[in-house]
Amino acid sequence: MSMRFFLTLATVVTVILFGNSLSRGEVQRSSAVEQSHESHGEGMNHNHEPMEIPQGQPIPTVDLVVHPDQMKGWNLEVKVSNFRFAPEQVNTDARPGEGHAHLYVNGEKITRIYGNWYYLDTLEPGQNQLRVNLNSNDHKQLVHQGQPIEDVEVIEADALAN
Repeated sequence: MSMRFFLTLATVVTVILFGNSLSRGEVQRSSAVEQSHESHGEGMNHNHEPMEIPQGQPIPTVDLVVHPDQMKGWNLEVKVSNFRFAPEQVNTDARPGEGHAHLYVNGEKITRIYGNWYYLDTLEPGQNQLRVNLNSNDHKQLVHQGQPIEDVEVIEADALAN
């Protein structure tokens, strides 16, 4: 399924892991704010309203760090602050600072993430965009001042990395 993106802010800073080159491909770090109509991998189209973090509440943050796996694929580390992964509360009422993340690869939702680590076994050769956003228990995307709370990484995958 295709998704339309409206890029409102983008900066790219190259991050090189393990010296000057990667055996599993190059990783670029990107700060991007994107708004999209969400498409769940479960075969259902959902358009969740955003959930603005209430004034006075700590603002959650997310930082996606991609670690090439020594055998195959990538280990995704989802670092959060002012946020608690709460898989036991999924599909219940929203609470600021609690919920799960959604992982997108090249604009397609891959899965929900309920903790700080996720293993991604394959990517298409070439450039791939990985995006993680924070969501409330009832699947609303968390936003602060109208901006999604998310992080984006761009991975240059070679055929040997898969």
